[in-house]
Amino acid sequence: MAEDYCDLCDLPKSQCVHGQPPPPPKVVAEKVAKPKPVRELPARPRATSRAAPPLMVSRRTGQEVFRPHILQILREYGGRLDAEDLLTELESRMDVVLLERDREMSPQGEVRWRTTARAERKAMIDEGLVVAQPGVWELTEKGLA
Repeated sequence: MAEDYCDLCDLPKSQCVHGQPPPPPKVVAEKVAKPKPVRELPARPRATSRAAPPLMVSRRTGQEVFRPHILQILREYGGRLDAEDLLTELESRMDVVLLERDREMSPQGEVRWRTTARAERKAMIDEGLVVAQPGVWELTEKGLA
């Protein structure tokens, strides 16, 4: 039995790449994700009593506590007050509210509660309640309402 030879490469068509049908597409096996090993957590010690855990107590007065006092002071003084006068009045009104840490000096050299009050002023300026003026705290129409 005589084999047919390829006209392009002079090899028998059974061995030639030109005479053979194209190879079937390769089937890529899908990789199955291996489950990650479960990391076991260390056992928590059991509480001997049923008492509730201690509440987290803030070490400083929150900034939002200052807003009602600032607004009240400014409204009582006609909506405008020098910064130093406002901070003096704010200190006397918030005397019972301020915590020990609030009265400490910050690394910047200012009492911490004053820094917090200034941060609340900035938030009030951003909300359109206070006018941004150096040395003066003044309510806008929105702040007076």
